Amino acid sequence: MTPTMVKRDASCDDDYDPNSLSCEAALAHILEHVSPVTGYERVHLRAALGRVLGESLHSPFAVPAHTNSAMDGYALSADSLPTSGTGHVRVIGSAFAGRPFNGEVGAGKAVRIMTGAAMPPGTDTVVMQEHVAVEGQRVALDGQHKRWQNVRQAGEDLKPGQQVFERGRRLLPPDLGLIASLGIGEVTVQRRVRVAYFSTGDELRSIGEQLGPGEIFDSNRYTLYAMLKRSEVEIIDMGVVRDKREAVEAALRDASQLADVVITSGGVSVGEADYIKEVLASIGEVRFWKVAMKPGRPLAFGALGPARFFGLPGNPVSVMVTFYQFVQPALFKMAGTTPTPPLLIKARSTGVLKKRPGRMEFQRGILSRDASGQLCVTATGDQGSGILNSMASGDCFIILGVDTARVEAGTLVDVQPFQGLL
Repeated sequence: MTPTMVKRDASCDDDYDPNSLSCEAALAHILEHVSPVTGYERVHLRAALGRVLGESLHSPFAVPAHTNSAMDGYALSADSLPTSGTGHVRVIGSAFAGRPFNGEVGAGKAVRIMTGAAMPPGTDTVVMQEHVAVEGQRVALDGQHKRWQNVRQAGEDLKPGQQVFERGRRLLPPDLGLIASLGIGEVTVQRRVRVAYFSTGDELRSIGEQLGPGEIFDSNRYTLYAMLKRSEVEIIDMGVVRDKREAVEAALRDASQLADVVITSGGVSVGEADYIKEVLASIGEVRFWKVAMKPGRPLAFGALGPARFFGLPGNPVSVMVTFYQFVQPALFKMAGTTPTPPLLIKARSTGVLKKRPGRMEFQRGILSRDASGQLCVTATGDQGSGILNSMASGDCFIILGVDTARVEAGTLVDVQPFQGLL
């Protein structure tokens, strides 16, 4: 009797799959097929943090608006400085920030001045108070000073009409301060990208529900919500969708009418109840659904009409890894800004890192410094894609390349810190 031959397809347990895109190719493909959303709104400056500018901003005046002192000291003309030895100048008044000295400062005279105060007419130099000797109404100083020292020129920060920020900038805390210094109270920003998301799975229950046999609480919607919240998007939580084809199709159709981006977690593999890829192919478009990475290989990207679609894996760590490596850069581009590659640094592994060649791995690690100050990284322990605690206890991804095999202790590895990413 001829033995039955079993056809073996590449699975999540295999490290090489010829049908998987590299991480670099997948990200490039995604960014090529997403575009900035249209639409703007006018918001108060305090509501603009994290938003993307929809207009370029220009300074309405010079910053600083007047030539002023950079130090507490004495303002005078450099011509009054002694050419040798010690000289004296007579103090004829004071200048404070917001309360300038009125009058001309002639030769042999000085004005007591505070940081930020406008330079009095006739002065071009500030001698720090620590560099003089006070003798009643006079101060003694030497000739070791130069013209324009400790003086901030009007417009040295910004000239009138100079561009301050270019359209497409994501506003940070110092940006809001700089805009406020120009007297601008409202700015035009691009509208938020609208993102609808839901989880799939008959085993999932929401917080507050009773768990039955084999059921678990849905954690993915909470991590997705948090990641989306940090990404400054408009969030539409569509809950949990059961593993029925008609339910999945209805949810995808509804989501595509509500949002610019649709995100699902779970249901993108090849199980009998995994309908996402099948439904997407019938009512939308699948551009790819496998990436050569661990965790996170079954990642689907495509379109549902004008909406872009991301089908993330069901395992919690896979959801977070794929979101930060692929979804977040796409959301940044759709928000109207240019996504920048996450920071990569080198750190020395404190232990052996186990890996097989064939796909890029994103292991979770903890950064530290050894006795010599060298940056080191230690794996968080079990790297299973369902162990969400590896993300909570870690502070970085240890990125191991496709061709990398076992990594010995002491080897320098690429590390992507969570700070600034999460």
